[in-house]
Amino acid sequence: MRRPRGIKTRKSVAKRFKITGTGKVLFRGAGRRHLLQGKSPKRRRSLRKAVRVGPTDVYRIKQNLPFSRLLQNQVIFG
Repeated sequence: MRRPRGIKTRKSVAKRFKITGTGKVLFRGAGRRHLLQGKSPKRRRSLRKAVRVGPTDVYRIKQNLPFSRLLQNQVIFG
C-alpha cells in the first residue's frame, strides 16, 4: 500500500524546537548532559533556560513545522 502524499512535520525538528505565541523559535542549548561538576553554578543555571534561535535558522525551522498553530493562523488570516 502506498503512503499518502502531502505535507508532513519533520519530527526531529518538532522534538528539538518550540514556536512561541509571538513567533519566536526556542531550543535547549547544549552542555547540560554530563560533566556538570566542572561547570560553575552560574553557568549551570543559565543552561536551564531555553535559548532563542538566530534569525538565519528561523525560516528553515518553520518550514519543517507546517502544522504549528502560529503558522496556520498566518496562512488563514494574512
